[in-house]
Amino acid sequence: MAMRKSSEQLPLAFTHAAATGRDDLLVSAPLEAAATIVDRWPDWPSPVVVLVGPPGSGKSHLAAIWQETSGAVTIEAHTDDGASLTAASAPVLLEDADAHAFDERELFHVINSVRQHGTALLLTARTPPSAWGVALPDLASRLKAATIVEIGAPDEALLSQVIVKLFADRQLAVDDRIVAYLVARMERSLDTARRVVDGMDRLALSRGVRLTRSLAREVLDAVQGSDGDEAGAADAPELD
Repeated sequence: MAMRKSSEQLPLAFTHAAATGRDDLLVSAPLEAAATIVDRWPDWPSPVVVLVGPPGSGKSHLAAIWQETSGAVTIEAHTDDGASLTAASAPVLLEDADAHAFDERELFHVINSVRQHGTALLLTARTPPSAWGVALPDLASRLKAATIVEIGAPDEALLSQVIVKLFADRQLAVDDRIVAYLVARMERSLDTARRVVDGMDRLALSRGVRLTRSLAREVLDAVQGSDGDEAGAADAPELD
């Protein structure tokens, strides 16, 4: 494996825009329930739906699809920001609900507005509403009545498809054996997949080299802080 030059940095920031249309969504078992609820709109079991999943699990992709289909307006539900008025006339989207502070009374009014006027609210979060520490009893009650759809951890098939897609978004073809090498050793996370693909793309471009297993191992070391060839991965395919 080529040694990295002392002045060379491995950039891992996300700057590449991935395709986020419905046809670009890769659906496997972990994502099936969430994709189904988005596709069923406006025939939802309740006017409020919460998509729950870890970073990079596909929540934002699904939210973007729903927003495009429904014409939903993004809100933050802060005090006096007019979110409840917006919800009276259009579907609304609140992303990363458990990561950004929202005003509990305003969100309560948003949900009431949605219920009263027949619109809809989609929330995305890493954790279910029961873990948000909501203090307002009326809001807690409203959230208990919401439809909660959890996105499971990606299986190997989905992770492989995502890696291929992320390289394709960059107009890069990747050897199937490299994909298998990555999947056998990386954390089961779509967020990690994005970071690994981004790192490999950037490092290969900075060095003017092709995508190789050595490059994959180096980026995995940087992203995961691992040894690259982890225990239990001995049966993974070898590359020339």
